[in-house]
Amino acid sequence: MRYTRLWVSLGIVFIVSFAVLGYYGGRLVYTKPPIPNQVVTSNGSVLFTKGDIQEGQNVWQSIGGQELGSIWGHGAYVAPDWTADWLHRESMWILNSWAMKEHGKKYTALDNETQAALQARLKKEIRTNTFNQKTDNIVVSPIRGEAIKNIGQYYTSLFSDDPSLDKLRNEYAMPKNVIKDPNRLHSFISFLWWATWATETERPGDHVTYTNNFPNESLIDNKPTGEMVIWSVVSFVLLLGGIGGLAWYYASQKHEEGEELYPEKDPLLALSPTPSMKATQKYFWVVTALWIVQVGLGAITGHYQVEGSSFYGIPLADWIPYSVTRSWHTQLGIFWIATAWLATGLFIAPAVSGHEPKFQRLGVNFLFVCLLIIVVGSLAGQLIAIRQRMNLNTNFWFGHQGYEYTDIGRFWQIFLTIGLFLWLFLMARAIWPAFKNLKESRHLLALFLLASTAIPVFYIPGLMWGQHSNLAIAEYWRWWVVHLWVEGFFEVFATVVMAFLFTRMGLLNIRTATSSVLFSTIIFLFGGIIGTFHHLYFSGTATGVLAFGATFSALEVVPLVFLGFEAYENLTRSRAKKWVSEYKWPIYFFVAVAFWNLVGAGLFGFFINPPISLYYMQGLNTTPVHAHTALFGVYGMLGIGLMLFCLRGLTVKRSWKTGSLKFAFWTINIGLALMVLISLLPIGLMQTWASVQHGMWYARSAAFMSQPIVHFFVWMRIIGDSIFAIGALALVWFILGLKTGWSLTDNRLEYAETEGKKF
Repeated sequence: MRYTRLWVSLGIVFIVSFAVLGYYGGRLVYTKPPIPNQVVTSNGSVLFTKGDIQEGQNVWQSIGGQELGSIWGHGAYVAPDWTADWLHRESMWILNSWAMKEHGKKYTALDNETQAALQARLKKEIRTNTFNQKTDNIVVSPIRGEAIKNIGQYYTSLFSDDPSLDKLRNEYAMPKNVIKDPNRLHSFISFLWWATWATETERPGDHVTYTNNFPNESLIDNKPTGEMVIWSVVSFVLLLGGIGGLAWYYASQKHEEGEELYPEKDPLLALSPTPSMKATQKYFWVVTALWIVQVGLGAITGHYQVEGSSFYGIPLADWIPYSVTRSWHTQLGIFWIATAWLATGLFIAPAVSGHEPKFQRLGVNFLFVCLLIIVVGSLAGQLIAIRQRMNLNTNFWFGHQGYEYTDIGRFWQIFLTIGLFLWLFLMARAIWPAFKNLKESRHLLALFLLASTAIPVFYIPGLMWGQHSNLAIAEYWRWWVVHLWVEGFFEVFATVVMAFLFTRMGLLNIRTATSSVLFSTIIFLFGGIIGTFHHLYFSGTATGVLAFGATFSALEVVPLVFLGFEAYENLTRSRAKKWVSEYKWPIYFFVAVAFWNLVGAGLFGFFINPPISLYYMQGLNTTPVHAHTALFGVYGMLGIGLMLFCLRGLTVKRSWKTGSLKFAFWTINIGLALMVLISLLPIGLMQTWASVQHGMWYARSAAFMSQPIVHFFVWMRIIGDSIFAIGALALVWFILGLKTGWSLTDNRLEYAETEGKKF
């Protein structure tokens, strides 16, 4: 079978997609909100300097950054979106000041006509861009200067230890003295004001702010643009058209399907694992340990939303506050999923080629030690940083970078990048002989190496921002890592690995696998690469990003709709022969991947991805609905499935006692569904209604989030969380039993006559 057209199509998708991504990245130089040399009042008072703002950004990063509230909608959900909060407070302060001075009463006590007149004046005051490109200064009016000082004093009190704000801090899950140094506090206030200025100030020559009018705030006429509505409608149409087109393609291919001839006995278990393959077993013990710790941290983090600084009365925040537990929770998710996939690659490479390179086991063990150092070192650095025990330069390198999912310090990022390239080297040297020995598999092997290469290469964008980079630039590169690395090329890698497993077991024809994987990769990356833009609608990018992000993120969903076919095929394979039942539960985890890909990445992803949706929903609890069901539901389930496949090949040739594994599978999936459906989603929908009616500031405010009905749904989460946690413990029990023997029977397995052969 010739694959030339598929490879050419894949090359075109790569070139065109990254050209578009690069073009709008270059445009950021002109569209990003500028950092002024000084912020001064028209009567000459200096409020902030460029150094204050840049240092303030570093202070914000050191306290957890996006793990404590959010900026421009990106970050945690318990504390407010600080830019929406500042914008509303500043607007109300100015309106009340004018109202008291001119009418002797507060703004809310005025009649509608007078309010409208003051709002029109406020809009001109706030939205007018007073950045002078010649002097690099921002000039504000005296009354705005007074508002900045007043709001700044409020945040100074909030982030220090003012006892009058103790209750509010508790509702925000913030400890006292988040920022202890008064100089750091001043710098932090400078950064908060600048980040808010970008949301309320029109870009030169345009009628939208630097963040495309996000967040919504009726007081200054921050509202959705026409482009948001139009491109959202276009995305709906493209989604329907794409589904129809792909349905037609699948229907047209049915006549090419042939009857599969499956082996009578297991050809996989008879093969002898090499020393390096056996060395991967400890990776999976670490995966299990990290996962169970992450689950515990998730429970603590969720509980902080109702008790603020305690965990069922225990003052846990004195040691690990919300910003720490959430940092660790999100980062451990990346760590254990990535470790499971990396270990799978190290296991598969010698299995495919039948070749064990010299010192391969040493390399696998060395990489394992490096990963342990990175995990422990980076998490310890985050704790020390949030306790404000590092200077800002040290924090950047070893502490907390403050960017969600890329929180670890720059030293640890570089260390991890080197480790990923070492992993690629170990993979390539083990699999290279297969190009000579397995001619029929060359195309699939080439795609395997390409996907493997993409994993270290596309982590490099995490090194592209500096300590003082503009926030818009940092956000652009951060989403390269989060979307392209985690959601993109890991998916391609996993698809290829599963194809190898099924072909090696004789459950999938090599030609069918190669063409299917190539086609799936083209379809997925066609929408997925440019679809990165749906994260960047409101991060200082040009309005063209709305068009590309809306259309291509809709196309991302198209292949996910047809994952039911993949799930059905996996179920069919699990019942193909009696011996395949030994792989039933690993395959069932692959079925769960297909389900959550459709529901979590597809339905819940598209629910928030169109510009008009995300405008009102970004930073609300609708986001963790998508995050939990897509990140764990897809990539976590996939990591568990791959781990179980490898452990099946690494354990002795005896059957598994799968009672605890079956229980774990169903409780994990049911718990995840309940966590979302009876807690996160209802809260997110209530917040969305509040956002549309009153503004983002209110939907994220303590007044809204502390309502009894909201707390009721937060408490309801304990049902799903508890079921999920019990399932997690059951899976850990099963995996431990593979080592101790309690998960194994005395039944010897039958396998194909290949005893003694190496992989």
